[in-house]
Amino acid sequence: MPPVVAIVGKSKSGKTTLIEKLISELKSRGYRVATIKHATRGLALDKPGKDSWRHMQAGSEATAIVSSDRIVLIKPVTHSVGLDEIVHFFGEDYDIILAEGFKQSGAPKIEIHRKEVGPPLSSVRKLIAIATDEALETKARQFSLQDIKGLADLLENGFIKPQRERISIYVNNNPISLTAFPKNIITNTLVAMVSSLKGVGNITSLEVFLTKKPKP
Repeated sequence: MPPVVAIVGKSKSGKTTLIEKLISELKSRGYRVATIKHATRGLALDKPGKDSWRHMQAGSEATAIVSSDRIVLIKPVTHSVGLDEIVHFFGEDYDIILAEGFKQSGAPKIEIHRKEVGPPLSSVRKLIAIATDEALETKARQFSLQDIKGLADLLENGFIKPQRERISIYVNNNPISLTAFPKNIITNTLVAMVSSLKGVGNITSLEVFLTKKPKP
């Protein structure tokens, strides 16, 4: 799956503003960026009476609203959806996904800290950097809140470039981590098999989806 980095911080610290600036900088470098926002309150996109609401009430497992310029997918869930599962919905069309929030996830994280909102977050796993308006005692790399190019360099060199060529495998909707050796074996095997099929030209991406009938 595309590399995912979570932007975390206390309320009113400027997470959304930082993401806006990072999107602009990374887009200017030619990268495709997607974002995920963690909403602490419920969403109400399919309002009662609307067609999408009627579809769901009739029993549809999921519904999509499509217009000339966007697609909105509505999929009810019965459990707290993890970041990896959300990223799976996005597919592979992006060079990086920036997630706002998700402090408890296993994704690498950049914390944004402002002195006025209190001390930094405590016990943040996989903290790779802090964007801050004051010097802090921390092992994580520190960046000025204005150093958007420096933060973009960190994302570009640490996450985007190393994963420009990748293979993603999900088993029962769970992502499977692969080391270099099985990645190469699986990639070379799939490419060789598909290349032998009639009408297949130069392969720049390959999607395979398998559904097996459950055992009785």
